[in-house]
Amino acid sequence: MTLRIARTFTLWLLLAVAAGPAWAAPARAPLVLAAASLQESMTAAADAWARKGHPRPVISFAASSALARQVEAGGAADLFVSADEEWMDGLAAKGLIVPATRSDFLGNRLVIVAPLASSVTIPLARGPLARVLGAGPLAMADTESVPAGKYGKAALTRLGVWEAVSPKVVRAENVRAALALVERGAAPLGIVYATDAKASAKVRIAGVFPASSHPPITYPIARLKASANPEGEAFRHFLVSREGKAIFVRYGFSAR
Repeated sequence: MTLRIARTFTLWLLLAVAAGPAWAAPARAPLVLAAASLQESMTAAADAWARKGHPRPVISFAASSALARQVEAGGAADLFVSADEEWMDGLAAKGLIVPATRSDFLGNRLVIVAPLASSVTIPLARGPLARVLGAGPLAMADTESVPAGKYGKAALTRLGVWEAVSPKVVRAENVRAALALVERGAAPLGIVYATDAKASAKVRIAGVFPASSHPPITYPIARLKASANPEGEAFRHFLVSREGKAIFVRYGFSAR
């Protein structure tokens, strides 16, 4: 009897091993740190990924600067998507990303927005531009650390009006916070990305900065070195694929 029980147990154990996937722990949702300007598009990408049978990614949106500092402080995450190269370069220099997984996959445009009811148009000639923007307040993301703010400062500097405009700038913690100031009427004008303007029903584009007035707006993505979640790498592959990029293009981004 004892031998029969032993054989039965051995057979049960072999069947359990053979059925491995049924006994495996469920896949864990990846954690993605994404620039604030990606809110609608990255959410749509996460939904599309979940419809393929994967756990829906958890996404934390904030300024690229805040997210990069979170990674530097040891915060756990699988992917980082920045709105500029500088913050990704900083993490790369500290050995916090997997270099082979880094790629620039999206682009954007920089615009000036006004409340929907406003009829103002923004002249790009130096004198008129300084007068219009210098009347203030002008909502911008922080010009020293947040990508949208840095692009905006670069553009205003290149156009020769930064010194005249800077005293009237209201600095926000990220580009969506700058957009909200215009939406609420707290600022008559704001500098944001074209995709932010498209996402809002409360503002209109009053002017578009020449692409030559600021560094190219690029969104690099990379897997973080501390990530050991296969779903993170799988989701990254999806985001940079033709199918994944098409989602972002629908929200106004350009694919790279």
